[in-house]
Amino acid sequence: QVQLVESGGGLVQPGGSLRLSCAASGQTFTSRTMGWFRQAPGKEREFVAAMWSTGSSTYYADSVKGRFTISSDTAKNTVYLQMDSLKPEDTAVYYCAARSLLLGSWSITRHSQYNSWGQGTQVTVSS
Repeated sequence: QVQLVESGGGLVQPGGSLRLSCAASGQTFTSRTMGWFRQAPGKEREFVAAMWSTGSSTYYADSVKGRFTISSDTAKNTVYLQMDSLKPEDTAVYYCAARSLLLGSWSITRHSQYNSWGQGTQVTVSS
């Protein structure tokens, strides 16, 4: 099992930026999928972005494409989510997730396909 710890959330004004970090420890595998999901109050958890640990594939929700960037630092076992041009509708608790295999395009956006989750970090976009 992989342990995930998110950090970097906070309060930011519309149009601002934040970078979330997700540090992985424990039983890590070379080939895995790392994802970011978010959940706003009263709403279901939704996919934000994901990538393969090989770095060869990245996926984004349409709502964040062009504004958010997922990346990783293999040496630090850390995945990042750079969030730019933030909007009030981006307000949510953001969760990091992992699966110890390379998920395909159908599975990678589905939270049920991930078996390790962080505790979440709050992102609030408000003036």
